[in-house]
Formats: sequence, C-alpha cells, structure tokens
Amino acid sequence: MCSSQRTEQWMLCPQCDLMTHLPAMAPGSKASCPRCHTTLVSRWHEPQKRPTAYALAALFMLLLANLFPFVNMQVKGLGSEITLMQIPQVMVDEDYSSLATLFLLFVQGVPAFCMISILLLVNNVRLPLTLKRGLARVLFQLKTWGMAEIFLAGVLVSFVKLMAYGDIGIGSSFIPWCLFCVLQLRTFQCVDRRWIWQQVAPMPTLLHTPIAGQTGLRQGLRSCSSCTAILPAGQLHCSRCGAAGHARRKHSLQWTLALLLTSILLYVPANLLPIMVTEALGNRMGSTIMAGVVLLWSDGSWPVALVIFIASIMVPTLKMLAIGWLCWNANGHGQRDGEKMHLLYEVVEFVGRWSMIDVFVIAVLSSLVRIGRLMSIYPDIGALLFALVVILTMFAAMTFDPRLNWDRVSEVKHKESGVDGQ
Repeated sequence: MCSSQRTEQWMLCPQCDLMTHLPAMAPGSKASCPRCHTTLVSRWHEPQKRPTAYALAALFMLLLANLFPFVNMQVKGLGSEITLMQIPQVMVDEDYSSLATLFLLFVQGVPAFCMISILLLVNNVRLPLTLKRGLARVLFQLKTWGMAEIFLAGVLVSFVKLMAYGDIGIGSSFIPWCLFCVLQLRTFQCVDRRWIWQQVAPMPTLLHTPIAGQTGLRQGLRSCSSCTAILPAGQLHCSRCGAAGHARRKHSLQWTLALLLTSILLYVPANLLPIMVTEALGNRMGSTIMAGVVLLWSDGSWPVALVIFIASIMVPTLKMLAIGWLCWNANGHGQRDGEKMHLLYEVVEFVGRWSMIDVFVIAVLSSLVRIGRLMSIYPDIGALLFALVVILTMFAAMTFDPRLNWDRVSEVKHKESGVDGQ
C-alpha cells in the first residue's frame, strides 16, 4: 500500500489518462503530461499570498466598477449614461429576464463567487469540511463560465458600432472593470487545483504502486474529475471530495451528440430571426447577426465586422463540426491520431465561450441607446436563441470525454514526466 505522501507523487492525466510519476518540483516550475503535454501541476512562488492579493484586488475593482457610471453617449445634444447594474435592469424591462439572468451570472456572479472561493480555500479559512469540499468542487467547474473579459470585448465592439451615431465616452467605472478582468484572470493563473485540494483533504492511499507510462484504465484505476485523486476504477464516489464518477464519463458520446443536435436545431432560427430591433424616428427595423456584419463592413468597420463574423458565425459552426468529428473519431472511425484530436478538443474548449461576445454587444447597445423616439435599441428573440446555442455547445464540449480518443491509440513508452520553468 502506498502512503498518502507517496500517493501525491502520482497523477493520471485528465486528458489522456496516462499515469505519470511527478518529480520533486521547485517553485516556478510545472509538470506536463509526456504524451499530450497537458499541464498537470504548477508550483508557484508564494502559492498562498499571490492568489490572495490578486483576488482581493479583483473584488475591490469589481465593487468600484458597480458604484459609478460605466459608459455614456451623446447624440444631437441628447445624452444617455448607464451603470453595469442598469444593463440587466433594461433587459428585464423589455421582458428578456433570461438574458438579464445570463448577464448577471456569467459577467458578475460567477467571477465574484470564484474570487471569494479562492480567498477562502487558499487561506485555509476555518469552514466545515463539507463546505470546503463543495467550494473546491464548484470553483473549478464554474471557472469556464466566468465571462468578464468577453463582456469587455463586447463593450469595445459596441463603441465602434455607436461611433457612427454619436460621441461615446467612458465613465469612472470603466477602468476598474478593465483592471478586474486582468486581475481575476491572473488569480486563476496563480492557483493550482492539486495544491488547493491538498489544503482541503489528504490524497487517498493506493493499494499498490502504479506503473508510469501506462493508462489508468489498463491498471484498473481512474482519476477523480474534481480533485484529481487516483481511485480504483470500480469506485463510484471519491473518498476525498465525494464526487461521483466512472473510469470514463458515462454515456459521454450520447450526451454530447444530444446536446450538439439541439444546438444545431436552435442555430438555424438564431441566424434567421432578428437579434435586436433598432427604432429610429418611429421606424422599427430588425437586424440578424449576418445583417449586422454586412452593415459594419459597408460602413468601413471591417475589422469589427470580421471579429463579429468569426465569433458569431464562423466559431459556432466550426465548433459544431469539430465536436461532431471528435465523437465520430471516438466511436472508432477515422485515424488513430490522439495528438490531433487532443489539439482539436483544446481549441474547442477555449474558443467556444467567446461566441457570447455578440450577446454582450446587444446588452450594451440596448441599455445605452435609449434616446426616446430619436433612437432606441431593443434585444430580440434571436439573441436568446443564440445564447442558448453557445451554452449548449459549451455543455457538449464538457460532457465529451477526451480520453476516449486516446483509448484508440496504442500505448508506447514515455518518459515519466516533463518539467519546464514557468
């Protein structure tokens, strides 16, 4: 039986399931999987002080960003000014509470919750063990859903769109919001999941010493998707964090394909129906995603038109095709090229949420452009459908088990680990 201390030296790669023996690591280094090159562990200088400082600064900037005006607009002597909290309020007034909820969750709620959770966990604050486990589990599951920086990109795109109609200015809270985006990203960068779980609970002991360079499945072992503990393949609940799991995600391909098919069905009306309505001098005109791209291009704002086209048309389409290809390959078709499929999966995971940029552009426009009958902008049903498409494709990527593609690749000998300086 391996002791708890020796157990911490072993790790199953969450992407390719390769058993890796972790070497002694100096601060400022990281360990990578020798097969798929996924970063397994990062050792930071002062792993407690850095995340604490960044998280506290991020929360302070978030508070400032919500206290003062965010952006303003002047059109023919008439002005409009909004705060961050007025954005969801306007969407609620227009009977789009669902979009307001998504804004509050993804842009403010999730990032704030993650910063608070990191402060509590890295400083080992006295909390019931059940609560600590719950915070740690939820923290790393919600990390992907924080979209503060995507909202900031949407604001910048909105500026370019509105420059044709009037003068745009930034309020006192705009700079704090920019700093919040940078600080919360830096906080996540300085936090290592494995180190946090070592503060919460010890690693469960192993019945026998694992074999480096072989997959956990071949050795009858599995990795906990929440805390990275190594468990017997048949053990359904992790003895460390309590999370349920299997050696491979149960019905992974079925769930992924079901979510993918649903997102495709919604994607068609999301592109055909208007995502926003512009009212100018009493005339109402609906605008689809593609119509907005064409309008920006014809106005000479081709860089912004290109950004919207890539984020809202090209990325969702290619992401759906990529997820379909991953499922097809994992089902036993195509070439046994684990590295290519792994790269494709990483790209899908990274770019998927950036498609929300168009939804945030609409949120800013509909909140700021409120100048009576002269000009007003409202969200429309297409925006909600498009947001659902983005969310469903994100869930599809999350339910897909990337280890299924590696299971098709014949095992070869690998070095025990790769260690690089940060």
